[in-house]
Amino acid sequence: MSMNPLYALRKLSSPPTFMQLAAKVSPILGYTAIVFAIIGFTYGLWLAPTDEQQGEVYRILYIHVPAAWMSMFLYTLASMYGVVHWVYRTKVSAVMMRAMLPTGAWMTLLALVTGALWGKPTWGTYWVWDARLTSELLLLFIYIGLMAFASMVEDESKTDRILALLIVVGLVNIPLIYFSVVFWNTLHQGASIGVSGNARMALEIKLTLLLCTLAFWLACAALVLARARLMLMWREIQSKERG
Repeated sequence: MSMNPLYALRKLSSPPTFMQLAAKVSPILGYTAIVFAIIGFTYGLWLAPTDEQQGEVYRILYIHVPAAWMSMFLYTLASMYGVVHWVYRTKVSAVMMRAMLPTGAWMTLLALVTGALWGKPTWGTYWVWDARLTSELLLLFIYIGLMAFASMVEDESKTDRILALLIVVGLVNIPLIYFSVVFWNTLHQGASIGVSGNARMALEIKLTLLLCTLAFWLACAALVLARARLMLMWREIQSKERG
């Protein structure tokens, strides 16, 4: 007999069920991420063909692009959990919302650093106040500001709803990052892989990039689930202490 999806969602919103599932899934995701990373980065950094226009320096994009994608994806997902928390006020949605912020911040920082390293030989400078770069830097500041606010009060449950609202408000920056190369005349190159299907890179390079992106996605998922599990355990302990 098939399980009702709503029943499954209610089960996942139960802290004991979530902690048990996260404990099992997180290591599997982590080990799988390592395997994909070894394959993807080995091929991308040493075996993939050299780009005709950029030369060898383009290989840093195998790290830069997945990190940039994950910085936006994690924020969008955190916003979705923020909306869920506003509607249902579950502990699981609160900790998932919070758990994504540090990982998203690190992905944003990695995207900015690798972008600067790519920009020096490509543009002749590490940084320009380009629309894509500036909006990505703003995302880092948003992440840092949200994490600072989240740590201001010892009882985290008191700030969950306000934090959720702030995260959702900050979501307006994500389409600005993604469409900045369309809305404004920028130095940053346009999308190489897009929904239109007009690819501007070799199939071999694209597949390697997607493999590296999968490694990043799995690693981020493992980190977020592990952090959320620890946060939820801590909340359960605090709740028992308050009696």
